[in-house]
Amino acid sequence: MFRIRTVGALAAAFSLALSLTACGADEDPLSSDSGNSSAGASAVTVGSANFAESELLAEIYSQALEAKGVQVKRQFNIGARELYLKALQDGSIDLLPEYNGALLSALHTGGAPQGVSKPDDVLAELKKVLPAGTEVLEQSAAEDKDTLTVTQETATKHNLKTIDDLKPVAGQLTIGAGPEWQERYQGLKGLEELYGVKFKKFQPLDAGGPLTLNALLDGKIDVANIFSTDSAIATKKLVVLEDPRNLYLAENIIPLIRTEANNPTVSGALNAVSAKLTTENLTQYLAKVQVDKQDTATVAKAFISDNGL
Repeated sequence: MFRIRTVGALAAAFSLALSLTACGADEDPLSSDSGNSSAGASAVTVGSANFAESELLAEIYSQALEAKGVQVKRQFNIGARELYLKALQDGSIDLLPEYNGALLSALHTGGAPQGVSKPDDVLAELKKVLPAGTEVLEQSAAEDKDTLTVTQETATKHNLKTIDDLKPVAGQLTIGAGPEWQERYQGLKGLEELYGVKFKKFQPLDAGGPLTLNALLDGKIDVANIFSTDSAIATKKLVVLEDPRNLYLAENIIPLIRTEANNPTVSGALNAVSAKLTTENLTQYLAKVQVDKQDTATVAKAFISDNGL
């Protein structure tokens, strides 16, 4: 769900990522496994971004593949899209869960094409701009969008129902999100360009994670970028602002894979996962990780079992 405005910016971020990881092996998120599976030369290396939902989905993919006899190597918690797409393209990982609209916005020059917002339309455009040597498999019905979310108190105080309502008061408010949000179109740039919304302050935190959520609940920020499947929206009675201008596209979860790592067994296992994933059950299983504090591997195993995978 993370986005940047242009391919050029993406390439620049990749260069920065390379310079950062070159500083030392201890700082390289790809330097060690985050799972227990052994892997030979033909193993599929599964990666994830640095937030709970991505790691849970990656673990579900991993266990679904292992159930079909595929060797898996885990390289989770790599970081933001700028980092993990570079890892995919250089062969450090072979597969990871993605979001169709976010990926399209990141790869298409100038952001997603105007008027493209429905899942099938987004997918068709995405296939045109995928990096060489990569492909996507079947997308799921499960969707997780970026949101601008506020507390009920803030919504009542400023009469906030939509992102448009922020325009007259944003100059008084602090927004929190992942650091990369400052440069992404589906972040501060798009909010200013599409909605005319410019905040008093941007507070870099984490990508829809506990730092951002807790900062919102503690009153350290006024508006938070939180993902739509986050159980805290319901449990904490938060208010998600409507997006009438469609800054955020369809965000169906989809496997992104290196073509050379794909085969009928791999695609069959992953497409079966996509067929079972819904927004409702993803929210349910993610709550087991975020709220009940269950281990990701345990929750993924339950999903695999409960859905006959």
